[in-house]
Amino acid sequence: MTSLNKTLFAAAVAAGVAAFSGVNASAAVVCTGPVCWHTQEAYEYPPDARVIVHPDDWRWGPNEHFSWREHEGRGYWHGDRWMEW
Repeated sequence: MTSLNKTLFAAAVAAGVAAFSGVNASAAVVCTGPVCWHTQEAYEYPPDARVIVHPDDWRWGPNEHFSWREHEGRGYWHGDRWMEW
C-alpha cells in the first residue's frame, strides 16, 4: 500500500468514526409549551405530548418566554406534572 493510499484510508476511517460518534451524541433541548428541559437520550414522544426537540445549543429568541424545568428519566412535562412512560 502506498503512502497516499494509507493516508486516504486513514482519512476515510477517521471520517467514519466522526460520523458514527455524531450519531450517538443525542443531547437535546426539549420543550412542550413554554417549558424546556435537557435530555441525554433521543426519545420518541407521543404525538399528544406536543413536544418539540431542539439541538443542544438551541436558545430562545429575545421576544420568546420559556422556563427551564429539569427532570431525570424518560418523560415530558404536561403543565406542572412530569409524565413518565
